[in-house]
Amino acid sequence: MSPGSIDEKVIAQRARWIRETIAAMRELPLADRQAFFGNKHNIAAAESYLRRSLEALFDVGRHILAKGFAYPATEYKEIARGLFEKAILGKDEAELLRKMAGYRNRMVHFYHDISPEELLDICLNHTAEIERLLEQMLQWLRSTKGR
Repeated sequence: MSPGSIDEKVIAQRARWIRETIAAMRELPLADRQAFFGNKHNIAAAESYLRRSLEALFDVGRHILAKGFAYPATEYKEIARGLFEKAILGKDEAELLRKMAGYRNRMVHFYHDISPEELLDICLNHTAEIERLLEQMLQWLRSTKGR
């Protein structure tokens, strides 16, 4: 594998997807526990929006690594490591992304262990972290454009 060029359309599409899914998640009645838990569709929607936003975030990171550095990250945790090694994310951000990889894997493979309360907590208190990591990757792309 050799480096190629990062496709701005792919990055823009995934960034838009992340922003849209987080916005949709925030339209759910997250602040009203009774309303949130009173409709099972809210829980399913929150899980779907959260998982999709995480997967799109990892797609951005994987694309940057593959096209920009010929770095073949096949697992989500490898993406976090690669983004740190290539100085796209700092140590704290890479550790946060690594934790997000673990959570995404729990959502997919151990979905039965994630309680609705845990999901609500993540949606209420941690979606800004997804946006922060996306912005960090986009900032790196803007700073390297034209090099």
